[in-house]
Amino acid sequence: MKKQLLLAGLFCISAIAFGQKKEIKKAEKALKAGNASEAISYINQAEGLLSNADGAMKSQFYMLKGKAFLAEAGTTDYGKLKTAAEAFKMANESGAAGKTADEVAIGMQNLRVALVNSAVADQNAKNYAGAAEKLYTSYTIQKDTSDLYYAAGNAVNAKDYEKALMYYKDLLDQGYTGIRKEFVAIEIETGKEVVFASESDRNTNMLTGKYTNPTERMSQSVRGDVLQKVTLIYISRNENEKALALMKEAREANPDDKSLLRAEADMAYKMGDMEKYSSLMEEIIAADPNNPELYYNLGVGSANKGDKEKALSYYKKALELDPDFTNAKINIAATILAGEGPIIEEMNSLGTSNADYDRYDELKEVKNGLYREAMPYLEAASADKPDNLELIRTLMNIYSQLGEDDKHKAAKAKLDALEGGE
Repeated sequence: MKKQLLLAGLFCISAIAFGQKKEIKKAEKALKAGNASEAISYINQAEGLLSNADGAMKSQFYMLKGKAFLAEAGTTDYGKLKTAAEAFKMANESGAAGKTADEVAIGMQNLRVALVNSAVADQNAKNYAGAAEKLYTSYTIQKDTSDLYYAAGNAVNAKDYEKALMYYKDLLDQGYTGIRKEFVAIEIETGKEVVFASESDRNTNMLTGKYTNPTERMSQSVRGDVLQKVTLIYISRNENEKALALMKEAREANPDDKSLLRAEADMAYKMGDMEKYSSLMEEIIAADPNNPELYYNLGVGSANKGDKEKALSYYKKALELDPDFTNAKINIAATILAGEGPIIEEMNSLGTSNADYDRYDELKEVKNGLYREAMPYLEAASADKPDNLELIRTLMNIYSQLGEDDKHKAAKAKLDALEGGE
């Protein structure tokens, strides 16, 4: 009797296995015919019979499930893309081998492309939370740390700082630098350097005759950026001690990493430690003395400390290195014009005595001197940004104070035209 029951059980299992194979074959056939929906219906039928399947059958089933849901998802249905990701992972966990393993690998590559493209679309639509989730899913299937890096950046933009912190700490634990080989060439028409996605992409573009001087180089480390983001998150949570400890550890481990030095300077600035900020920026400038942005940032730091003369010196050095540095022009003018506040305050406090009238005239001339000093910088900045309403308004007021009637009328006409077009 026991023998008969055992045989009956074996027959039952064989029948289930046959049913699984039948549905899997149907799903495979439907996929080859390009009918993903039909393949999914067969997969759903086979899934209920999967508990007794061996590893080879399970891995084949999950491979087909991943391919079917990927085909059905396109780049817009994240739910199906995520199901495909889970299926491909299950295929590997079930011991995918041979042809099945190869198909799983190809499926994962195609899935990553779909997830990244969908994430880019989300970024462009400012759906940063969606982009972060898709990029993280991509990271889980291919373990490409660049996906995790960009997932963290999108989480920051989505203001999901807990998730961003988790991703960034994972990157730091892995020693992520983001350094990779870049394939570049010079665009003949513009003379500008272009970075291509891959060597083959660069080589293909070289055949068009539009590029010259193909070269290779290693990209800059982004470890400093990762540390900066983590420390800023800590600072936003009033966890300054954690931020300081993390930066100290990183700097001790990488004392020559200039990106970390810059990150430490940014952290000092955010914490309001302007003395340390300026000291670190001086150290950075010593290593890169012809970088106008560094002098500009030192100017901002000096202005925040109330050191007007030093701020002007740094801004002017930035402008000397880059004559088109519009923000340097604006900040020079703003720093000069900041001196009018105490003058106007004193003018308003004067009485009606002859001495007061004389003092008023003296102060007015000093104030107008500031306007004359700031005016060329504002005019240059306005030429760079002709649609900037605040620059035009400021210039219009200065022209009025200095009796520059023709310039005042021209500025007013331009302002009216721009505001009328809003």
